[in-house]
Amino acid sequence: MTIDQDRAEAAAPQGGRAEGRVSGGRQAWLVTGFLTLLLVINYADKIVTNIAGPDIIEDLGLSKSQFGVVQSSFFWLYAVGGIVGGWLMARIRPTRLLFAVVVIWAVTLLPLAWPVGFGTLVVCRVLLGLAEGPTTALTMHIAHTWFPPEKRALPSSVLIAGTSVGPVIGAPTLTWIVTAYDWHTAFAVLAAVGFVVAVLWLLVGREGPESPVGIHAASSVELPERAPLRKVFATGTMIGLTTLILCAYAAVAVKVTWLKLYLQDGLGYTSQVAGNLVALPYLGSAVALVGVGFVSAALTRRGVSSRLARGVLGASLVLGSGLAMLAFAPLGTGTPHMALLILSACLNSAGLGIVFAAISDVTPPGQRGMVLAIVSAVFSLGGVVTPLVLGGVVDAAATPAEGYTTSFVIVALTMVAGAVVALLTVDPERDARKLAALRPVPTD
Repeated sequence: MTIDQDRAEAAAPQGGRAEGRVSGGRQAWLVTGFLTLLLVINYADKIVTNIAGPDIIEDLGLSKSQFGVVQSSFFWLYAVGGIVGGWLMARIRPTRLLFAVVVIWAVTLLPLAWPVGFGTLVVCRVLLGLAEGPTTALTMHIAHTWFPPEKRALPSSVLIAGTSVGPVIGAPTLTWIVTAYDWHTAFAVLAAVGFVVAVLWLLVGREGPESPVGIHAASSVELPERAPLRKVFATGTMIGLTTLILCAYAAVAVKVTWLKLYLQDGLGYTSQVAGNLVALPYLGSAVALVGVGFVSAALTRRGVSSRLARGVLGASLVLGSGLAMLAFAPLGTGTPHMALLILSACLNSAGLGIVFAAISDVTPPGQRGMVLAIVSAVFSLGGVVTPLVLGGVVDAAATPAEGYTTSFVIVALTMVAGAVVALLTVDPERDARKLAALRPVPTD
């Protein structure tokens, strides 16, 4: 018996809803809240080398280019993990798969609780990236089983907000741990937290009544249960959204991997002040994500097309983020610089939040997990390239400040280009009709 058959038999006769469970109800938000907590931990794991960066560089005697390799290494197998995770989602219950993934996170963090060399640090970051590759797709997929398509924009935004709340909590906390103890202690704490949340997930982790079987997109067009993936990814909407996410994630990668070093090394803030300032863009992003999620959901309820409520809105936010980055890149320390930096982070994160909901509008329900996993794999390329480029540019520049300015201009122009592509190509209703006209693809 396949996983999809198992879910279908467990569902109630009407609408594919499991008995005793209500879409979008209290239990739905309980599970979504815990999934958000998992992403909080997930992103604390990502930024720990950013927070501990100056100490790691000094302790191991690394150049900026070598540290760029450390930061990039997290993403080397991230795409592989995402695709393998998407394949496994059709064969293992996503809730069980997520438990296994969280345990592996914790295991890969443990060796760094003791003195290590450059090679061990890189290997551990590579393995952590491999394990975290499926995380975004898994959490989105599980959350979407609790909400009907027209209500997914808000929970999608709440989940992505977890990626901002993680650094809000983690940046000052990890800065304090590194300052009071050392960077090895920070990794030990994160490993312990990972094991604890894995056990808690066993207690609360459930899939909801919105089974992939028979559930369709938010448009009036009924999507086929399955379709050739090459046809799905050849639609203008998927081309535009994937391009947008890839370009927007370049800015996320900078924030995750280099922000503290930029503030400390490039602008001259002290380690403690830089660690505290790192939290501000993430805090603003969390608020913006939830706010824009409400706006997108309200537009959908009022009959606004998915193209406008999700595609155009998301691309416009990323476009605004790129323009704000162009504005703050040449500025020195001060309120205008931080205000524009925070604004850029807020707009970019909010755009990403609703874009993930738009993907579901053109995704055959039986292939949602795999499509989300492939998209996650693609955007991870921004995480591979950006830290390496930034490290090389900073090393080659006359001063660190000049190097960071050049790097931010490059990233900003990339975001603007991605947003323009999305504005020209994204139209979920049009592409849903194209997919609906295809011959059904038999299930495995």
